[in-house]
This record gives sequence, C-alpha cells and structure tokens, in this order.
Amino acid sequence: MPGGMLVRGDGDDSNLHHNHEAAATSSAGPMIKIDVAYGSAQHQLFVPSHSTVGELKKQIAEETGLEPDKQRVLFRGKEKEDDVHLSSAGMKDKSKILVLENPTGKVKKVEEMANVEEKVEELIARKESKVEEIKETEEMSKAFAAVGRVRKEVDKLSERVAAIEVAVNSGTKIAAEEFDVSAELLMRELLKLDGIEAEGEAKLQRKAEVRRVQGCHETLDKLKTRNSNPFHDSNKAASVTTKWETFDSGMGSSTAPPPQPMSSSTKVTEEWEKFD
Repeated sequence: MPGGMLVRGDGDDSNLHHNHEAAATSSAGPMIKIDVAYGSAQHQLFVPSHSTVGELKKQIAEETGLEPDKQRVLFRGKEKEDDVHLSSAGMKDKSKILVLENPTGKVKKVEEMANVEEKVEELIARKESKVEEIKETEEMSKAFAAVGRVRKEVDKLSERVAAIEVAVNSGTKIAAEEFDVSAELLMRELLKLDGIEAEGEAKLQRKAEVRRVQGCHETLDKLKTRNSNPFHDSNKAASVTTKWETFDSGMGSSTAPPPQPMSSSTKVTEEWEKFD
C-alpha cells in the first residue's frame, strides 16, 4: 500500500462472505428441508428450523394454493398445532409431512352453499306464491264476471216468467211453445253456471244464481200445468147463485124446480124469497 503499509489479502473476501452467512444462520437458525406431500403432489420446502407450524403453513400455501386455515399438517401421523415450533415437534432436515385439507373448511363451504341454495329456494317460493296469488285473483275476477253475465240473463228470464204468471192468473191462454222456450233458456243459464270454476265469495254468488234459475223453472212448470187445465185449481172454481122469486099475481109456481145435476166443481146457492 502507499506509505509502506502491508495488507494481508489472502482469503479476505471469502472470509467476509462466510461471516455474513454465519451471522444469518445464527439469527434465523439453520435451514432445513421439509418434504411435503399434498394429494398426489410432492413439494420441497426450505425453512428455518426454529419456525412454527403456522409459519410453515404460509410457505405451503405459496406452493399449493391451499389457505393456511384450511390446512392440516400431520407429522408421524399426528396433527401439529400452529404455535408449535418445528424442532419441538421433532421435525428435522429431510423430515416428511402430510398436508390435508381441513374438513371444517369444506363443511363451512358446503354450509355456505346450502344457505345460498336455501335463500334461492325461498326467493323462488315467494315468487311462486306471489304468482299463485295473482293467478287466484285473476281467476276470481273472471268468476265474478262470468256469474255477473249470467245474473243479467237470469234477471231477464225472471221477468219473463213473472209476465207469464200474470197472464195465466188473468185467464189468458199462453202458447205451450212459450213455456218450452223459457225452460230451454233457463237450462242454458244453468249449464253456464255449472261450467264456472269459483271459490269463496264468487262460489256463493254462483250458488245463489243456481237457486234462482231452479226457482224460475219450478214456477214455470206450475204455470204450464195451470195453463193446460184452467180448472185444475179448486180455489178458482166457479160459484153459481140462483134466485127464485114468486109473486101474488098467480104467475109462476111457488115450488122450486127440481135441482139440475151440477159438476163437482160448481157450488150452488139457492135463496127463496116470497113477497106479499
């Protein structure tokens, strides 16, 4: 060196590198190789001997992609906890460990999927229920409308039967075709009511209209019978009153003529009066 100083240079660089390596080893501990079996794959990891199982799992995650919380590390058939050091667990250089996926993680994932599916099914059920309610409302509205249309026709037919009743009661002869046509029209409305599918209030209204049609039909049958036989009703039988009168002029006879045979439906009243 300039100035006459002598410097020993044999092996200085190599000694310096060795000193740095020794310092690193002393601070991190000796590196050991761990053989990892995961599934069908084999991995080799180099870790400090004083590392914990939890730290080992982080390196395993980098190699396998399996998250640390989903790993089970088994050494010599026993699972090791995360806070246990490798040296304390008996792991040395070239030790072999087995890594399994934690079933708890699978169960959790399955439960999460089940919850998602349950929510989806619940949502679908709500939609189906809502659709069903809308469908029921629409069907009920259709039923109300159908019953309403029949009610209008029954109102007209009811008025027609009432008009026939007035005519028959007044002694007017009604054509037989009128009764047949009216009965046919009533039967058509009854068939319409039978074809209406209804529930609740609509069903009650349909039942009421059925009773109305049946009532009109019964009235029509009675009127038809009376129309074909005017004297069928004994309450409407004729009442005949005969009065005999005698006078002092000598005309006539004080003896009443013998009674004439009358029909069973005729009521006879005889009143005899004599005058001075």
